[in-house]
Amino acid sequence: MPQEKSNHYIRGAMVLTAAAFIVKILSAAYRVPFQNIVGDIGFYIYQQVYPIYGIGAVLATSGFPIIISKMAAESEAGKRNKFTHDLQAAFLTLLILGLFFNSLFFFGANIIARLMGDELLAPLIKVTSFTFLFMPFLSVWRGYFQGVGNMVPTAITQVTEQLARVSAILLIASLLIANGHSLYEAGRGAWAGSLLGGFIGLLLITIFAARYKIIFPLIAKGLTLRKFYRTAHIVLVHGTAMCLSGMVLILFQFIDSFSLYSLLVHSGIETEQAKALKGIFDRGQPLIQLGTVAAASFSLALVPLIASAWMKGDTAVLQTKAINAVKISTVIGTGAAVGLANIMRPTNAMLFENSDGSSVLSILAIAIFFSSLIMVCSGILQGLGHVFAPAKYILIGLAFKATGNLIFVPLYGTKGAALATIIGLAMVTILLIKKLNKRVNIIEILSKMIKNLSLAGAAMTVILQLWMLLFTLANVQGRLWSTMIALSSVSIGGAVFLAVILRTRLLTEEEITILPFGSRLSLINANRKREKRQSE
Repeated sequence: MPQEKSNHYIRGAMVLTAAAFIVKILSAAYRVPFQNIVGDIGFYIYQQVYPIYGIGAVLATSGFPIIISKMAAESEAGKRNKFTHDLQAAFLTLLILGLFFNSLFFFGANIIARLMGDELLAPLIKVTSFTFLFMPFLSVWRGYFQGVGNMVPTAITQVTEQLARVSAILLIASLLIANGHSLYEAGRGAWAGSLLGGFIGLLLITIFAARYKIIFPLIAKGLTLRKFYRTAHIVLVHGTAMCLSGMVLILFQFIDSFSLYSLLVHSGIETEQAKALKGIFDRGQPLIQLGTVAAASFSLALVPLIASAWMKGDTAVLQTKAINAVKISTVIGTGAAVGLANIMRPTNAMLFENSDGSSVLSILAIAIFFSSLIMVCSGILQGLGHVFAPAKYILIGLAFKATGNLIFVPLYGTKGAALATIIGLAMVTILLIKKLNKRVNIIEILSKMIKNLSLAGAAMTVILQLWMLLFTLANVQGRLWSTMIALSSVSIGGAVFLAVILRTRLLTEEEITILPFGSRLSLINANRKREKRQSE
């Protein structure tokens, strides 16, 4: 029975991983047509406010539901009344927190917009503030279902909510622009549409809660102030710590929202040009997000196994799975970062109509590598019980990012902001690896990978540059040609990178099978080895 229960939870974790993968793809992909609808300045307007929504979304899907799910999983039949009190205390805590953030961003919208350097953003901030009112309901009910091993309600509500949100944003923005409304009005309309997604998610999770009869009263008999304080402390402190690792890129964007545009204006750039430059810089966010999803999703699926091995005291399995996760994320993160940096110019033109800011975006592409390692290392450390270490290191990285912006943006413009992002993420990565190495010997593993990984990256770079040089010499132009160059480069670069990885035996057979199309790659690799033995 314990083994069956363990398999049930692992299957549930896979369902949540698949749902998270779909949500992240949608979250990144819709911003491409949105930018095409509203242009660079319209994209700047939207992205300035996005981190506020992003924080609310992560709170409702990551840290708080996980903490509540642990309460549900640890509850026993004899302690049912205690668990009911825990749920109600958690709900009241998050309700107070949601109302606080809603009030902070709604009534403080004018001040926040002024701090961002653009007072016209205030109405958008007010609309976005209502995101936090959905948080207590979504967090508690999702956490409850996850705790009892039923991952379907969480998965369905997350995917449906995102589909509704994305559709509403694109539809409303298109209608407003087509009818001659300003870019700020289009941005406010898009954020109003985003709230529709949250409402649908709330409606669905309420239906699930009613079906399973888990709707509990707001105030319960026997819920003392002491019980409330104890639960509130666990939910807020542990939940916030776990949330930080899930919103690292959002928090870096938040710093850019408050500093990049203002610093550009103060350095002598006119306001409209500064808005356009910030909008171009923000093109990098969906690209990083897509690259990070590809790099981290397969590795993150191993994290539940790591937590299970740690609980059982199985050191051998823990070491193996942790090393697998780090190696795979390093390989895929390197391939995605180096590949995208090489083909940024045609990719930029393919997605966003022109190649403006390609050099800046190429620097930002390196963030894919560091972000992938941050997510995986944070997940492993949390699985090992180190909840606060990733949060502490992320705060240090944010300090480096903020300082970097102040130093580099006046000197190098948006390239300075990109450089500050890389420095901040690199600092977080180094600290996480150093911490994780105390439990799992990964520094030695990563050191052994450097030579062959560099060879794979260099080979891919040479081939891609030669391939794109052919089109440059042919003097082909236009978005269609950029699309052909970008897509063909992805195939060629990926094939070269994988060929070197397989030939240098950088990954074991087990690790190869975890990669996308890994079973097929493993079969090709096995056939190659067999042919080599036969020839000898």
